[in-house]
Amino acid sequence: MGRNAIEVSNVSVVRDGKYILDHVDLILGEGENAVILGANGSGKTTLVKLLNGDIRPYYEEDGSSSLALFGRTSWNIFDLRDKVGVVSMDLQNRFAEGTTVTDVITSGYFGSMDVFRNHEVTSDMVRAVYNAAVKMGIEDLLDRTIDNLSLGEMRRTLIARALVSEPEMLILDEPMTGLDIVMKDAFRRMFDILTSTGVHIVMITHELEDIPSCVDRVIMIKEGMKIRDGTKSEVLTSDNLSELFDADISVSVDDHGYHMHMVGDL
Repeated sequence: MGRNAIEVSNVSVVRDGKYILDHVDLILGEGENAVILGANGSGKTTLVKLLNGDIRPYYEEDGSSSLALFGRTSWNIFDLRDKVGVVSMDLQNRFAEGTTVTDVITSGYFGSMDVFRNHEVTSDMVRAVYNAAVKMGIEDLLDRTIDNLSLGEMRRTLIARALVSEPEMLILDEPMTGLDIVMKDAFRRMFDILTSTGVHIVMITHELEDIPSCVDRVIMIKEGMKIRDGTKSEVLTSDNLSELFDADISVSVDDHGYHMHMVGDL
């Protein structure tokens, strides 16, 4: 590996006097895949918005805080979004029902929720939109409106939107929420294929079952603080998961990945 994709040192996010992220340190190498694991409200999504440039961090007055993405501390927001693609539930809910799949994917070039008259769509963009749809297996859906998509098809559309500008990093914020067990397995395999093409992923989730095999690094976030950081075998233990979720949890592993169970439910 060469440069680091993410370098966060002693960075916080403060809202209404409360620390949403509390003095976080995080280094992620270029090409490294990772999962950020935590309960709802732990600060995971705030970390996504920080890395995507949607919110700005609170820097300590002593100069000990720093945030660099792909070796740079200052970015034009549109240039950053060419480097970092984001897929989130929030994004899914911001598109109008009558928007076509083609326009959703194309909007990734403009950071918008549709394609508007002031947007110049080039022939190269049209080809890239089709190629992104093929990569996600939705090329036959390009003329369909999103109100006629299944949940899985909509997620694939949003991933194609994030990939259309060929970002170096794909941030997936709870990408499997609402999917059934069969579709989750299909998405895990799809993420494994994506990473083999050179895209590296950072997945935010609260479910062990969401973690694809291509991800071996796990970062645990609790109450805005990083509490664990290491490989799956090091971090995904019963003791660590019990601490993370404040519950008595047992972890099991099989050919499909890691699973957690409330003790007594096995």
